[in-house]
Amino acid sequence: MRRLTPLDPADAPEKSRELLNDIIGRRGSVGEMVSTMAHSPALLQGYLDFSRAMKRVKLPRALSEKISLAVQEWIGCGLCRQAHTEAGRAAGLSEADIALARQGTSTDAREAALIALAVRVLAEPSSITDEDVAELRSHGWSDRVIAEIVGIVTLNLLTGAFNLLAGLEPAEQPA
Repeated sequence: MRRLTPLDPADAPEKSRELLNDIIGRRGSVGEMVSTMAHSPALLQGYLDFSRAMKRVKLPRALSEKISLAVQEWIGCGLCRQAHTEAGRAAGLSEADIALARQGTSTDAREAALIALAVRVLAEPSSITDEDVAELRSHGWSDRVIAEIVGIVTLNLLTGAFNLLAGLEPAEQPA
């Protein structure tokens, strides 16, 4: 059930109006989450800047989507799961890859280690040890990639938590 309503640019606070109009000018429209975030200019600006920055991560898109699927499964945001499932397919993930990612793993041990760490960053970051980081390094992951996991998880927490709070849900799929 929707708890917050999307805003048209004309009804948004001034800074949000500028941001929405800029997106509409570049893409033709804004999504429901973004137009609902427009209630808070600070949140909207922060989300847009952070999202743009995280597009420059070192991970391949398919692996980033696997991580997002694992994290969103834990968070419980249906809208985000749907979006990352579609993005994962577009990035070349099979249905088996998507199912495994939603379970927090992968058939590739190297990827599985990274996905598992991402879920721990979300669920129990204080449990992460020197040995956990050493294991990621032993799989060939760089410090840059290890650091970027926190960004990917944080962006997913931001969008998932916002959608759940706002009551945004996936559209019904036709039968």
